[in-house]
Amino acid sequence: MAATSTIPSPTPTVGRLAAKALTRDGHVLGALEALHDGLGDVFALPLPGFKSVVMAGPDANRFILTEANGDLRWRAEGDPVTRLLRRGLLVTDGAEHDDVRGMMTPALHRSLFGGYVEAMWKHTDRVSGEWRNGARINLFDEMRRIALLILTETLFSDDFEPQMRTLWRDIERTLAYISPGAWLIWPGIPRPGYAAAIQRLVGYFDQLVALRRARFPAQGNGDLIDALLASGMSDDRIRDQILTMFIAGHDTSTSLLAWTLYLLAVHPESLALVVEEVDRVVGEETPALDHVRALRYLDSVIKEALRLYPPIHLGSRVAAQDLEFNGYSIPAGTRVLYSIYLTHHDRRYWPEPHLFDPGRFVADRDVSRPAYTYLPFGGGPRNCIGATFAQVEAKIVLARLLQRHEFRYVGGKVRPRMQATLVPHPGVFVEAWRR
Repeated sequence: MAATSTIPSPTPTVGRLAAKALTRDGHVLGALEALHDGLGDVFALPLPGFKSVVMAGPDANRFILTEANGDLRWRAEGDPVTRLLRRGLLVTDGAEHDDVRGMMTPALHRSLFGGYVEAMWKHTDRVSGEWRNGARINLFDEMRRIALLILTETLFSDDFEPQMRTLWRDIERTLAYISPGAWLIWPGIPRPGYAAAIQRLVGYFDQLVALRRARFPAQGNGDLIDALLASGMSDDRIRDQILTMFIAGHDTSTSLLAWTLYLLAVHPESLALVVEEVDRVVGEETPALDHVRALRYLDSVIKEALRLYPPIHLGSRVAAQDLEFNGYSIPAGTRVLYSIYLTHHDRRYWPEPHLFDPGRFVADRDVSRPAYTYLPFGGGPRNCIGATFAQVEAKIVLARLLQRHEFRYVGGKVRPRMQATLVPHPGVFVEAWRR
């Protein structure tokens, strides 16, 4: 059926509501909610030089992630993330993507998680062991340290601690480079101050691949890099894949862990229930894979944190050909943005959507919702390759931290900020005390 409806754009009234929400909430997401409320699940985002449509809700998500998946490109030439990752898994399409994903998937198989779990709690101890009793710390930064050490040991068999100290600012600059900004409207805008930081970070991965190539196969580690070396892939393309996993893997985990700890710190009743469960299930043992399934209330807290503050809150595609959705025409070349955040805060499916309520995910309270109303790890054939790893990691790290520490929140108001992931700004500041 031919598309007949014009995609709605903000009217003056809706525009004023969006501006009011932006002022009230202090972040763009409030304005997007106002646009969604006023215009519906499909609306144009009228920015100069940026032909885009925003979509939300289960029907739109299903359309983008499954039904029209082959007609929507992930790769957007000229975007900073494409320039950074080159031919990395996240920015390739079709058979190229599928082949690389098939090579990488075995390194993230659940059968390997027994060894991974040990690295997860050991690096949690390594970082938290440096906290002075009663010290004021920013849990956002500390969770980044933990996530970096876990990812580099489990997938790259490398101790990143020495490099982390010298590359910390370069990592932050690289993440800022791929975060939303003026480049969306003016793709050619000069962006000084990034090249040197990116080159230093990329240089680490070039050296790591060269070192591993020289030792392979005689000194293989059975990790992700070995799998890529065995595939016959060139060193440049291997670098692209491990840089992709490094950026996407650690930054999403950082945000998830920080947001969950923030929500627990400001909701002491939920914190008490999690601590009681950890003490009962784990006791004085080190957290193990067998404990993960039994930490049910912690699981519901993590799921609610992912609903409220999904790290990857917005997906971006480019229409490869003219498309039609629910009577709307989407011309080829249109940037199609699907908002996980808007779907997760849609009151049609989530009563009191801004309320922190882990009970939404407790088995005897969980209600039936349409598919694609909850998708913190995406959906369809290109769902997050590290979804299971991230969920196990979150439980192990959080259980270990709460087993050994008490946190008293000493920060002020925290707002979500749209960076490479959705991050708590200006940070999650607590006093950490040993139990």
